[in-house]
Amino acid sequence: MIRRTLSKPVAWLVAALFSVGGAVGLYWFQPWRLLTDTTVTDALSIEVSASPAASAASAPSSKPREPAAMVLTQGSFVTHEHGTTGTARMVRNADGSHQLELVGLDTSDGPDLRVWLSDQPVRAGADGWHVFDDGEYAELGRLKGNHGNQVYRLRDNIDPSDFRSVSIWCKRFSVSFGAAALT
Repeated sequence: MIRRTLSKPVAWLVAALFSVGGAVGLYWFQPWRLLTDTTVTDALSIEVSASPAASAASAPSSKPREPAAMVLTQGSFVTHEHGTTGTARMVRNADGSHQLELVGLDTSDGPDLRVWLSDQPVRAGADGWHVFDDGEYAELGRLKGNHGNQVYRLRDNIDPSDFRSVSIWCKRFSVSFGAAALT
């Protein structure tokens, strides 16, 4: 019976379609990414002060001090599509440039993950999964890894005050893995 079935052209066509469909499905969903981890250990801001006044108060009086990096806003990640923990913080460097720091990030790996700044609020649960592409957003780049500390420098044309949240965004499926409100 198997020999008779395999001798028909329709059987070969069905087998080819299943093979192609399986290959496309594997490429699109990349299920092995659920089992992979990448840990990043970028150097975070060495000295972070709560305010410019605190930096000035701790400076020695005999010698002027370089302004320290300063945390402007920060927030803890909430879980959306995949369990996500850690802290996101917007930092103004001593030279006036800005960077987003992901501190102690822990999330799942996935296909086509990006780091987005967004003007959308962070909502807990499934209601927050799809909101970050509804308004203004700035893509800072591909997620470097799903664990550890990461630094993303903001381009000069990105004003951090225009954004109030950060999302680990799966561009392929238009869904947030997790997000943090920057307050």
